[in-house]
Amino acid sequence: MHRRILAPSVLAASLLLAIPASAADFTPGASGIGDPYYPASGNGGYDVSHYDLRLKYQPTTDVLEGTATIQATTTQNLSRFNLDLGLAVSEVRVNGKKAKFVKEGDQELVVTPVTPLQKGKSLSVVVRYAGKPSEVKIGGWTAWHRTPDGGVAAQEPDSAAWWFPSNDHPLDKATYDVSVSVPEGHSAISNGTLQSQSTRYGWTRFNWRSNKPQASYLATLAVGKFDITTDTTENGIPVLNAYSKDLGDNEGAARASIERTAEVTDWLTEVFGPYPFNATGGYVPNVTSGYALETQTRPFYSPRQFANGANVSVVVHEIAHQWYGDSVSVNHWKDIWVNEGFARYSQWLWSEKEGEGTAQEIADYVYASRAADDPFWTVKPGDPGPDNQFHIAVYDRGALALQALRNKIGDKDFFAILKGWPQANKYGNARVADFVKYAEKISNKPLSGLFDTWLYQTSKPSATAAAKAGLAEKAARARASVTAKAGPSRSAAPLAGKPVKPVQPKSWKKIAETNSIHDHEH
Repeated sequence: MHRRILAPSVLAASLLLAIPASAADFTPGASGIGDPYYPASGNGGYDVSHYDLRLKYQPTTDVLEGTATIQATTTQNLSRFNLDLGLAVSEVRVNGKKAKFVKEGDQELVVTPVTPLQKGKSLSVVVRYAGKPSEVKIGGWTAWHRTPDGGVAAQEPDSAAWWFPSNDHPLDKATYDVSVSVPEGHSAISNGTLQSQSTRYGWTRFNWRSNKPQASYLATLAVGKFDITTDTTENGIPVLNAYSKDLGDNEGAARASIERTAEVTDWLTEVFGPYPFNATGGYVPNVTSGYALETQTRPFYSPRQFANGANVSVVVHEIAHQWYGDSVSVNHWKDIWVNEGFARYSQWLWSEKEGEGTAQEIADYVYASRAADDPFWTVKPGDPGPDNQFHIAVYDRGALALQALRNKIGDKDFFAILKGWPQANKYGNARVADFVKYAEKISNKPLSGLFDTWLYQTSKPSATAAAKAGLAEKAARARASVTAKAGPSRSAAPLAGKPVKPVQPKSWKKIAETNSIHDHEH
C-alpha cells in the first residue's frame, strides 16, 4: 500500500476547497432595486429571466389562485431575497425545497431558502398564492379593475403585485408564459400570442406567450366576455384585438379606432424601424377608468377614450410605446421622457401624415398657447419628480424638445435617430442622458444646451430660445407682418409687440382628447 504525501501548500488549497463559504459571506438581497422615485419597487440580489404563471380566476367572487414559477440567476451571495406581491402566500419553494417566508408591508414577500444561494447560480422559485386582487391596496391604491364580468390588471408604474410575484421594476425584464383558467364563456387576454385554448369540465384555459423581454408593469391580464378579432400586419405580425361585449355607446368608436392597429403598426415601422415583438393589438374592457396603457403587444384602452368618437391618435400613442417604453424602457422612473415624449411626438407625426397639422405647427401652438406663468413650464420632463411623472408637460413639453432637436439637426439625422435608437437599445433600458449622447453621436452636434433648455429648466424658454430652436415661427412671422404693414412710424412698435393668437391645428382637438391617457388615477 502506498501512502500519498501532500505538500503543505497543496494541503492548504484542498482544505479551502472543502470548506464552504461562511454565513458571513451571504447577505440579504435589497428590498428595493434603487429607484429614487419608488424605493420599494423591485428587489436586489437576483435577475429574472422567465415567469411561468398558472392561474385560475373566478369572476363572480374575484378569487385568483396562482402558482408562479420564476427562473432567475443570483447576482450576489444571498441569505434571503424579496419578491413583490400583495396576495396571500401559502407555500414557497426554492430550488425544489420548501423555504421560509414572511410578508412585510403591503408588497414585500421575504423568502429565506434552506441553503444560502451562491452568486451566479441558477435559481428556481415556486410561489403558491391566492386572494381577491380588488381587495389589495398598495400605497393606498389599486391596479386591479373589477368589471361586471371579470377583472383587469393594467396600471403604471405598478400592476404585477396584484396578480403575480415578481421583481417589480423595468430594470428586470423577462419572458412570460401566462396560463389562465376561467369559466367557460369567458376569455382571458394577456400579452403576446395565444398558444392554445382548451375547455374541460366547464373551465377554459388560455395559454399566452410573450417571448421577448418584458417589464413587469407591462404584463397584463383581462378576464371577461370579449369579442375577439384577428388580423396580420403587412409584415406578417399577428394582430389580436378584444372588446368587452357590454361597451355600450362607446363600442363603435372603440372598434373604429383599434381596428386600425395593423395600419398604425405598419406606419410606425417606417418611422421607428422593425416592430420589436411577436404580436400587436389592443383590448377595451368595460372599466370606469379613463386612461390607456402600453401593455406590451396588447395595449389597454379605457372605453372613455372613445366617448367623443373614434380617435386613432390614442392608438398611435400606445403602439409607438412598443418601441419607446416597451422595447427600450426607462432605467429609473425619472427617465419617463424616453417613453412619453416620443409617444406624444408620434401623435404629432401622425397628424402631419394625415394632413391635419404638421409637427412644427403643433409645436408652435403648444409653445404660444402656454403663458410664461403657466405651471406647465415649472415641470422638468427630464426629471419631473414622482408627483409629476405623468404631468402633461412630460408629454407636450417633452415633444417640444424633439421638434427643437429636429429643427436643430435636420430631418435626415433626426429620423435616423428615431430609427436607430430603438435598435441600439433593443430590449434594454436607457436614461435621458443616454439619448442625448446618442443624438450627439449621430448628428455630430453638441446638444446638451438644447436639451437643458427644453427638458430641465423650470421656466418657459424665452422667445429668443424658441426662435433659436425654430419654434413659434408662425407667431414670429405674424408679428413681422404686423410690423411691415405698420411701416416705419412710431405706431409700429406697439402693434408688433401685441401677442398674436396661436392658430390651433386641425388635429389638436383629437390629440387633446387623449390627455386623459396620462391620468393613471392613483
